[in-house]
Amino acid sequence: MTPGARVAAAIAVLDRVLAGEAAEKALVNWARGSRFAGSGDRAVVRDHVFDGLRRMRSAAALGGAATGRGLILGVLRAQGVDPATLFTGDGHAPAPVAAEEAARPMTELEALDCPDWLAPQMQASLGGAFAQVMQAMQSRAPVFLRVNLRKGNVARAQALLAAEGITAQPHPLAETALEVTAGARRVAGSACYREGVVELQDAASQAVVQALPLADGLRVLDYCAGGGGKTLAMGALARLDLTAHDADPRRMADLPARAARAGVRVKLAESHALSGGYDLVLADAPCSGSGAWRRQPEARWRLDAGRLAALNALQDEVLDKAAAQVRPGGWLAYATCSLLDCENTERVEAFLARNPRFAPDRQMRLTPLDGGDGFFLALLRG
Repeated sequence: MTPGARVAAAIAVLDRVLAGEAAEKALVNWARGSRFAGSGDRAVVRDHVFDGLRRMRSAAALGGAATGRGLILGVLRAQGVDPATLFTGDGHAPAPVAAEEAARPMTELEALDCPDWLAPQMQASLGGAFAQVMQAMQSRAPVFLRVNLRKGNVARAQALLAAEGITAQPHPLAETALEVTAGARRVAGSACYREGVVELQDAASQAVVQALPLADGLRVLDYCAGGGGKTLAMGALARLDLTAHDADPRRMADLPARAARAGVRVKLAESHALSGGYDLVLADAPCSGSGAWRRQPEARWRLDAGRLAALNALQDEVLDKAAAQVRPGGWLAYATCSLLDCENTERVEAFLARNPRFAPDRQMRLTPLDGGDGFFLALLRG
């Protein structure tokens, strides 16, 4: 595909996303109907689409319209690329840029790609860092790997990756974190990944796990395990009696194979099979994902006040149910990948008011300015 054809494909995918289709589904459907597109073409189209979604408000202003075409025009202008070099009308390239597709002035919140309705809460939660954090989320997130200490150390992982053309450097957020600086698309096919020496995991997520009070022999429950990233990270740091649970067990379908590859033993349990009496329960609760909007940009635009209120209620429910699994004197760890106080400190305060058995110990808060995703962690002693 020519560069112009790739841009045209991204415009078509974005139009489907703007009409309500999930971005991943729209990309898969485009790829299935475009057998001529190679892996490089698919990667570039995907990048164009996600760049447009990260900057949806500012790109629409720069491109003159909240359409797929407008978003791509806006992204190119934001990147300092002259759209006329790609919008040529030749072959499969988009039609030339018209005079009415000029950029228009933006409000401050448009320039920061922040939804108007959410801005007061984001500003209150982030304080003076609000603008910087929102600007950071307009760019792609770094690719991070977690070195599995069961299979080697950071230096060994770096050497193995380098032998396969992947350059990675340690990141200060976590002692197991490597930031990939070249060859990121080769990671999933590398021997280092297939053999469980490294896993794809954000550095802030790794930092959250390393802040947990883990020690050999503890009974630990990952109450909202999902795909099991934090489950495996815990199991790599200490020899635990480790159980993974999720309200939707289908999310854990790949966990047994991943655990075997990582050399970690994990038991899967549905709600009725949980035995209680755990030394540590991690509740990585469903949330807005606002700390990870660089990776999941459409979530920013799908969120509304009703959905956020429903998430707050669900977070309260998750905390209460997870707390019931903690032994007396044990630990409850509450985590989200959210930047919003209403999902973080306010939920913890409400929980403590309902559950005087628990006492606060410490909290950790990370934003994209720290290098990884935004994350919140509260450790409570029961």
